[in-house]
Amino acid sequence: RASTTKRSKGPMMMMMKKKLPLLRRQGGSAGGYQQQLWRKRICASTSATPFSSSFGSSCHQRQQPSIFSTNSTSSSSAESIRVTQTTTSQRLRQRTQLLPNDGLQLGDFLRRENGPLSQPSFTDATPTTTATTTTTTPTTTTTFHLKTYGCQMNVNDSDIVRSLLVEAGLQETSNEHDASVLLTNTCAIREGAEQKVWHRLRELKGRRRRKRTFKPKQVVGVLGCMAERLQHDLLKDGMADLVVGPDAYRDLPRLVKQVMDASATTKRDDSKSDPNQKNNHNDDNDSNDNNDVPEPPSQAVNVQLSLDETYADVTPLRQQQQQDQNDNFSNNNNNNTSAFVSIQRGCANRCSFCIVPFTRGQERSRPLQSILDEIQRLVEEQNLKEVTLLGQNVNSYHDISPAALAAAPDHNGTAYTLSNAGFASRQRRREEGGFYFADLVAQVSDLSPELRVRFTSPHPKDYPPPLLDLMAERHNVCNHLHMPAQSGSTSMLKRMKRGYTRQAYLDLVLNQVMTRLPDVAISSDFISGFCGETEEEHDDTLSLMELVRYDQAFMFAYSMREKTHAHRTMQDDVPEDVKKRRLQQVIDVFQRNVHEKNRQVEVGKFRAVLVEGESKRSRKAGYDGPMLWQGRTDQNKRIIFPVEHCWDDAPLREWIRTTSNQQRNTINMERWAELQRPLLFDGPQVSLQKGDYAIVQVTEAKGHTLRGRLLWRTTLQRFSELNLENGRSDAVLHNLIRGAGASVPTLTTTTEPLHPPQEASESRISS
Repeated sequence: RASTTKRSKGPMMMMMKKKLPLLRRQGGSAGGYQQQLWRKRICASTSATPFSSSFGSSCHQRQQPSIFSTNSTSSSSAESIRVTQTTTSQRLRQRTQLLPNDGLQLGDFLRRENGPLSQPSFTDATPTTTATTTTTTPTTTTTFHLKTYGCQMNVNDSDIVRSLLVEAGLQETSNEHDASVLLTNTCAIREGAEQKVWHRLRELKGRRRRKRTFKPKQVVGVLGCMAERLQHDLLKDGMADLVVGPDAYRDLPRLVKQVMDASATTKRDDSKSDPNQKNNHNDDNDSNDNNDVPEPPSQAVNVQLSLDETYADVTPLRQQQQQDQNDNFSNNNNNNTSAFVSIQRGCANRCSFCIVPFTRGQERSRPLQSILDEIQRLVEEQNLKEVTLLGQNVNSYHDISPAALAAAPDHNGTAYTLSNAGFASRQRRREEGGFYFADLVAQVSDLSPELRVRFTSPHPKDYPPPLLDLMAERHNVCNHLHMPAQSGSTSMLKRMKRGYTRQAYLDLVLNQVMTRLPDVAISSDFISGFCGETEEEHDDTLSLMELVRYDQAFMFAYSMREKTHAHRTMQDDVPEDVKKRRLQQVIDVFQRNVHEKNRQVEVGKFRAVLVEGESKRSRKAGYDGPMLWQGRTDQNKRIIFPVEHCWDDAPLREWIRTTSNQQRNTINMERWAELQRPLLFDGPQVSLQKGDYAIVQVTEAKGHTLRGRLLWRTTLQRFSELNLENGRSDAVLHNLIRGAGASVPTLTTTTEPLHPPQEASESRISS
């Protein structure tokens, strides 16, 4: 009611009794909660009754004429109403020092009635008055929080989104509770990936429902592949306010502002609605107001796919890389040592199980020069040590921009070839001219001899001999290839529309790749339970894994995706329990092979390791051993090593330069170790920093993670000149290090069970 009398305390006390149990659980106080209820009832009333310095009888004795009354018979003029408003504002300013500034208060609503609150941009300067002085707070910037699910392409897309929003005037915050805009970059490749996003959207919806502050409602936006696949379905039931596909990120700042402006307009219109209708709410309805979902603001959607959008002119804004327990990237793509750089978007392969062509669009490549400029800037400004080139079919890269066609009109008279004669392409015949993927890799590796070059995710059909020869020649192109097989059965590969046979794939891996790159590590993808899979086809997959002995694998049970060829023409007829059983068998075969291979191949090897910093194990509470650091080898295998002693590699290089293999192998090894140990290990030690390269000898293969001993600090080019990875000096150095004393531990291997069997579910196994 407009005025408060002693009789009104009855309904108020009834509401307090209803709310007090919940209030006690939340740790609140009855007095503070009563003040919030009082302010809410006054704001919703038709009277501008001011508060006194205390909530007592003096408050309801000062009744003011309602400035919104429509049936008043008073003879007061408009001038008297303005005087009343001025008096009210003065009293409100006197009261500001008595109430905490924890959200919108009565004065904000009164000022909103006197004049609309406009939001012409993402910034709004708000004056703040104190008891003694009047100051203006700094400009308040609209904040956003960005969470990323999915692959490395999504990580890179989040960096593009971040750059576009910051350029438009928004500011990122790591605390999603403080953000005005909550954005989620999504993945749609499997059902499990989408379920994670649905869980988050339900969590955000519940949080908005339970919110008890007067702050404006947070805008929830869904970006990426799931937004492109589901589109308007994400707007149902208030799950999201904003849906933007992967090719529409340039429009995101405008859409965010549109939704926020519409939300503010809705709130202003609600405050100007008929006061008589507001008075019709009884106390029981008032008590349930906090449980109602706020009126949804205007919603915005842009899921238009593009034939030419590559964001080539957008400089990604990278942040410190963090991964949660589910291996999802949250704030991403820059740990000051490595970075992802997108070179291509979309896919033209259209495998029967894959949703990517329908969520990412047609394949198109960035101009080569824009890629080189971005990487060169990262090398010069951030001392980048490793770059991963990204694309849905990255090794199908083909720059046919006008500049590329002018520079290489016929590609030196050489036509593009596939991996071997057993592979076929579903793409149109390539235009002659421009730059191919091997040209890009060569020019990126030329930027710096200390820059490692990786790429993902490729298709097996696009490994032509020139690319493999280039990898064998360049010391800074990593010895790691991702070769997704998906299945080991020719009949299954045909239903999947992969474009190759089992024999063609094996010929590529065993006869073309491993002969050129004997120290290469190979990873792959496998799907269990695809439409119509028989036990014989499943056994073919297991036998393929036994032959190749993959170093890393991504294994999943099949989940059908709408719009795909399989969804239109096939039946998902493999029972779920059969899918899980077959997936578990695939996981078991992979784990057994990778453990055996690491023990046989890795233990004793000298690896150039890019140091990434302190390991998680070293940071665990209760750990009292030496500090453990971690890094990645050239083969993309994670290795952990204690940081106790580290020497410079100059004496090692001099020792290898001045002695031949024959000399080192014919002398007495014990005598040789005694002579060389002071030179190699007793000299001055050097410090090791994140981003350095170090020579680490593998001492133990425990599961997918290697353990090693730190020996020398080096550079990528100097390590390639030592030629340790190809076997030169390995045996001699092994004996030399073993004779170096207790400071260097002896080599060990483990034969105990390394990990319990994983549950048969969507699983990602990485080294």
